[in-house]
Amino acid sequence: MDVKIQEQDSVMTASLIGRLDTAAAIEVTKALQPMMDNAGKTLVMDCSEMSYISSSGLRIFLTLRKAAAAAGGKVIVRGMNPDIRQIFMMTGFLNLFEVE
Repeated sequence: MDVKIQEQDSVMTASLIGRLDTAAAIEVTKALQPMMDNAGKTLVMDCSEMSYISSSGLRIFLTLRKAAAAAGGKVIVRGMNPDIRQIFMMTGFLNLFEVE
């Protein structure tokens, strides 16, 4: 799993590339620390190149959402493939995030 973070104006975008499985979750959590540190901004999770998400991966999204809500920011999830969208829908996460 690879994570690339870009910042433009007050928007931070994290591009998630590959499989966000349990083994990658610890590394991804560390890589997303700049997003947590800037939770008051608009945070975009670009999933267009993410092929899989586990429950550990979902937990990362939820933790980021809670931090953003507490700091007055928001999380937008962008570019989910049909399989990822189905997981978000089945778990109720689709209702928790702004989805593009």
